[in-house]
Amino acid sequence: MKTFKNIIANFKHYSFLMRQLISRDFKVKYKRSVLGILWSLLYPVLMMAVMAIVFSKMFRFQVEGVNYLVYLMTGLVMFNYFSEASNAAMSSVVSNFSLMTKVYIPKYIFPVAKCLFVGINFVLSLIPLLVIILFTGNPAEGTRCVINGWYLLLPYVFICMLLFTIGLGLLLSCISVFFRDMFYIYGIVLMIWNYLTPVFYDISILPDKIRFLMNFNPLYVFITSAREVILYNRCPSTELLLGCLIFALGMLLIGAIAFKKNQDKFIYYA
Repeated sequence: MKTFKNIIANFKHYSFLMRQLISRDFKVKYKRSVLGILWSLLYPVLMMAVMAIVFSKMFRFQVEGVNYLVYLMTGLVMFNYFSEASNAAMSSVVSNFSLMTKVYIPKYIFPVAKCLFVGINFVLSLIPLLVIILFTGNPAEGTRCVINGWYLLLPYVFICMLLFTIGLGLLLSCISVFFRDMFYIYGIVLMIWNYLTPVFYDISILPDKIRFLMNFNPLYVFITSAREVILYNRCPSTELLLGCLIFALGMLLIGAIAFKKNQDKFIYYA
């Protein structure tokens, strides 16, 4: 309890630094860019257009009874956030060694700030997703999505995914200090994770044994929970909602413990 209070107090005390780090990332990302922050909206739109053509037109992937474009884009937007945020968090400590050796800063602020920064881009990418939800689909075929009260559950799902990503980011940033090969290994892990998560395909095409294992894939649980609301206009099952919370808090706890235990050793590997 005391440790939790200390963390909250540190967040309040260093909230200005957190904002500065996030602001710095924005400025660096869009430096000398003509469109600037508009790329946060244009990039997901362009990506969605390419993916829609590739999977729905060329490979002709479909999911029976739902708007496949919304199905695909929901999975892409959520997985891309996780991928980008965890990657950025992994390198956050190593890339800020020079700052950490000059002044005292709680080291966990760096991976957390990265996850929050990418989270802002994620929120912006929800705007074009909302446009697709509203204006695509065929009402006669029952594939037009309807916004209803269950959408109030989406922030819960997204916050759980954020907490899971922060926890994994803390763990990865800790490991990468001692084992720099993690930067290369994690790219391969993400590629495998992407194919093991039904982002562009329907889980029904998988054998029953493999389908059961999907329940242990956190990204499947988060994405499926969001799709239940967006595509099927219903509340996700209790198992899905509880799974979101368990994965989020479990990973956050593991990442926080590993980070706290090893953070004092980081300076020796700068």
